[in-house]
Amino acid sequence: MSERRDEFVEALGTLVDVDSGTFTPEGVNKVADACEERFARTGWSVERRSHEPAAGESQLGDLLIGRIGDSGPRVLMIGHTDTVFPEGTAAERPFSVEGDRAFGPGVCDMKSGLLAGFFAVELLLEAEPLPCRVTYVCNPDEEIGSTFSKAIIQEVAADADVAFVLEPARGDGELVTARKGVTDLRIDITGRAAHAGVEPHLGASAVLEGANKVIELHELNGQWPGVTVNAGVLTGGTRPNVVAERCFIQVDIRAPNEEALRAVEDAAVRIGEGSVVPGTRSDVRLGANHRPMERTEATVRLYELARGVASELGFDVGERATGGASDANTTAAEGVPTLDGLGPMGGAAHSPGEWTDLTSIVPRVSLLAGLIGRVAEWS
Repeated sequence: MSERRDEFVEALGTLVDVDSGTFTPEGVNKVADACEERFARTGWSVERRSHEPAAGESQLGDLLIGRIGDSGPRVLMIGHTDTVFPEGTAAERPFSVEGDRAFGPGVCDMKSGLLAGFFAVELLLEAEPLPCRVTYVCNPDEEIGSTFSKAIIQEVAADADVAFVLEPARGDGELVTARKGVTDLRIDITGRAAHAGVEPHLGASAVLEGANKVIELHELNGQWPGVTVNAGVLTGGTRPNVVAERCFIQVDIRAPNEEALRAVEDAAVRIGEGSVVPGTRSDVRLGANHRPMERTEATVRLYELARGVASELGFDVGERATGGASDANTTAAEGVPTLDGLGPMGGAAHSPGEWTDLTSIVPRVSLLAGLIGRVAEWS
């Protein structure tokens, strides 16, 4: 891989200089075009699926599914083509290199990981016939929870023995073997408006009800190990002299395992549906969730295989659990042993200082190639 490092960096710069925020479908599709061309160049079959938005939904970019290999274990790789950055960001701060670091929107999360998937398989194809069947999903909406892509990922995961997700490596190069599940909760509260100075007793404050619910929701923190509940948005009322008729709350719920996630979801719904302020009523909706990626025995064996490959390459690779979610949650929830964090190292994702460690490209691509090539040993 060392002799192809400069080629990787050049290709990375080309991708980073394309604005591909999730809601910039033209840019996402330019990245998809580059991926499709790379698939075709190296012998993959390619399927391209377009997003068809429902009424009121935003248009998203296209999803790609590349397939290569005739026999052996079934490997699913997932990378995403979208970033969190708005249109115009690439022009403001284009791809640049300073010493051993590359900078630019999406350079770490996850255009370097996206490229790593291609280069890893290409390395294997150069050395020998591919010892497995690889399916590579290039996802256009991971940054908003894969609302379009999740069902397709579930579909292809049904035909996979293992899944490798190419999010960036953690701070010291660790792989991700567990991720918390995430559930979004929305509570819409309806009260009764009244003049706050003349007839406050005739009103029923939705804001007061919301404030009480926020306190109760935050008291769920710590009731189960690793569970976090955050009411991040509380909005309501119209004027200070009007008893608030309406209020809504948006809540982020996270838990490390399915049992805890279901328990805290049930508790949060009970709080949401309850009433402290007479005359108020609430509508509760759970949605846009990621089930937990739990550290299973099969995942541990897969991680140990990765450690063995890394050792042969001359370095050690650790593991980490994280509170953030990714497409790894989806594949793990489908029962597929999954490793995440297989992309190059970097940091400051989603910020103006986002960077990738260029010295990590060769070892991380080599690790991914070796892992794909030796999945048969794991199975």
